Amino acid sequence: MKLDQIQLNIQDAKVDLNILQPKQYIEQPQAQQHIEQPAATLQIQHTDAKLLVDSSQAYRDLGLISNGESIQKFASKGQSAVMEGIARRASEGKQMMEIRKDNGRLTLSNIAKQHDTFEQQRLGITWKPSVGSVKIKYQEGSLDIRIKAQKPQIDVQLGKVVHDYTPGDVTGTLVQREKVETTVIKGE
Repeated sequence: MKLDQIQLNIQDAKVDLNILQPKQYIEQPQAQQHIEQPAATLQIQHTDAKLLVDSSQAYRDLGLISNGESIQKFASKGQSAVMEGIARRASEGKQMMEIRKDNGRLTLSNIAKQHDTFEQQRLGITWKPSVGSVKIKYQEGSLDIRIKAQKPQIDVQLGKVVHDYTPGDVTGTLVQREKVETTVIKGE
């Protein structure tokens, strides 16, 4: 046995659309811009470095001394030589006073021996000037730099925007209506 069947025929609706595109016009003139930057201020301060060289001891070592120092040095040497001479003569005088005790032989021979001896001379080679006689001292200087930047001045004038808009349009026409047909087919 066959069953009945239902057959459906569907026809879609058809619409014809006419679309008129919208029109838009936008224009903006270029902005006017003015930028100015004032110069930065620059301040520089410094103190000089110092190099101090003291070579006075080196000059003294070489025998190059001031007149005052020279007078004082030689006066001191002369005074000590005089004092040594006085002491020597006083000693010899005391010895001469004792001359009759040993009949003068021993006393006179001792005095002669004292005058007969030679001092051993030193070798005259020395380092001149002496090591470390030149003193060097350095004082650092300083440098202070200050920079103050100025802010830029910016002036901008925007151009006015020109905007023109024409809206579009849509018109629709129904060309075909929708339709649904049903048919029943009998089964036998």
